[in-house]
Amino acid sequence: MALIAIIDDDLDILDASGLVLKSKGHDVITATNPNDGYKIVVEKKPNLIILDVMMDEPDDGFYLAQKFRKEGIKIPILMYTSVSKAIGLDFDKSEMVPVDDFVEKPISPEELVEKVDNLLHQKEVK
Repeated sequence: MALIAIIDDDLDILDASGLVLKSKGHDVITATNPNDGYKIVVEKKPNLIILDVMMDEPDDGFYLAQKFRKEGIKIPILMYTSVSKAIGLDFDKSEMVPVDDFVEKPISPEELVEKVDNLLHQKEVK
């Protein structure tokens, strides 16, 4: 199956997401901050990145997604966000937010698997 990198500072989210994805046969690597997240993506070249918006700073996820794209890293990115609920903002995919899909936390295991499967399938089709 696929190698999936999860970058999130919430250990409960890392554990829960990792468990769900491993139960579907995926390999999972994790990081709890943008610097370590960047390193694991560059070194391990996962098939998919799951990235939290807010970590040490409120925009860490956006910054990291932009950095990946500027460096030519085209790995699909699923962005976890609780920002839209917290402050009432809706995000859309754009140059400023160069991710492939968004999901609102908390996410159900079924929705996570569906989003991951869709992004991995889209990557295969390209």
